[in-house]
Amino acid sequence: MTALQDPPPTAGAGARDADPSVAAAAATDAILRDTLHGTRRGVVVDSPPGAGKSTLVVRAARELAAAGRPLMIVAQTNAQVDDLVLRLAEKDPELPVGRLHSSEPGAFDPALAELPAVRTSAKIADLAGLDVVVSTAAKWAYTKVEEPWRHAIVDEAYQMRSDALLSVAGLFERALFVGDPGQLDPFSVVGAEQWAGLTYDPSASAVSTLLAHNPDLPQHRLPVSWRLPASAAPLVSAAFYPYTPFRSGTGPGERRLAFGVPGDGSGVDRVLDEAAESGWGLLELPARRTPRTDPEAVRAVALVVRRLLDRGGAASGEHAPEPTPLTAARIAVGTAHRDQAAAVRAALAELGVSDVTVDTANRLQGREFDVTVVLHPLSGRPDATAFHLETGRLCVLASRHRHACIVVCRAGVADLLDEHPSTEPVSLGVTVKFPDGWEANHAVLAHLQEHRVAWRP
Repeated sequence: MTALQDPPPTAGAGARDADPSVAAAAATDAILRDTLHGTRRGVVVDSPPGAGKSTLVVRAARELAAAGRPLMIVAQTNAQVDDLVLRLAEKDPELPVGRLHSSEPGAFDPALAELPAVRTSAKIADLAGLDVVVSTAAKWAYTKVEEPWRHAIVDEAYQMRSDALLSVAGLFERALFVGDPGQLDPFSVVGAEQWAGLTYDPSASAVSTLLAHNPDLPQHRLPVSWRLPASAAPLVSAAFYPYTPFRSGTGPGERRLAFGVPGDGSGVDRVLDEAAESGWGLLELPARRTPRTDPEAVRAVALVVRRLLDRGGAASGEHAPEPTPLTAARIAVGTAHRDQAAAVRAALAELGVSDVTVDTANRLQGREFDVTVVLHPLSGRPDATAFHLETGRLCVLASRHRHACIVVCRAGVADLLDEHPSTEPVSLGVTVKFPDGWEANHAVLAHLQEHRVAWRP
């Protein structure tokens, strides 16, 4: 990716003790100034996990609409579109918003029908004249209009492939691109090796292709993560965002996780106590090569979740000083593969646990929980493939939590990384992604070793 501009003074070392709200507000003001008053066709905003991307999109949309500039918003999934429409209606109930959807049944959240200022339709003509129209990139690609919108906002722009951007580029004159460069690369069901290194590689992210052709576009970044606690932001920033550092919106001790039931001395309870104290926990199983759905590791993950609930966990923080019970809905389990997620769901069901989100990193992107339990992508593997080393996968898994992250992993991953250097072909013209998965994995593992608890079945 093209190097960003030098970080603003509010993000520098001299401002680390400053009020994070001041730094975030200064960054947002600069972004809105370029969006509303700039002359360039695009503005790019890089955002770390939990930095308020959706909040920025909603505010930019409202200010553009208030200035008499109708706009279209492009999101990547129907869930993201519905979430943005609900957020817009919450912030400004009288703002006329259109939700453009497919003609299939159940194409949008039924809650939108209850909002008086929101109009839903599968035809763009039915939404003419509205201040804001929101839809997925896939739907916009098949939409034709007589006159392009003056403005557009592309949400989660790093999840968007460049061919998808090309399909909608004729619909608007200027655009604000907002996304997280540390997340997973855009997904493609077909191989794209024949385009590797070309500036028009259709499998590349929309932002990387945009900057390859327009390197002088204004680029900004949000400097504060409001999701990650003070215990997590330094590691995630250093391991995955070395050139665009960020800080937590909270300080040490502002968030607390405590248990009403004392631990029983088992490895599971000891790793829970470690995570409650430090924000991180590594439950390490004996080194062993295993099937992908390692039964012992899957059971360990399920037991961690069961004990989180049995011990009466309670979380408190800047928004809720009084302890709030840690419910199943505020816990998530992250895996690399769908069959691993299915195995964890089955193990949880055997323990009588329901309502816990269990999914792959791809499907957990953009979501937030109080506590996450992660089955490490390289646990028990005989090799380190490009899929399992993808930087974005580990970044997503390590950055969904507000209070604590517990990683379940077999010993020996550091040795596995050293024994299996990357053998992926190198293509000329392809910008090297930094940090690479090998380095990021080592950085995270080194930190987790400080919070290691041995598993004793």
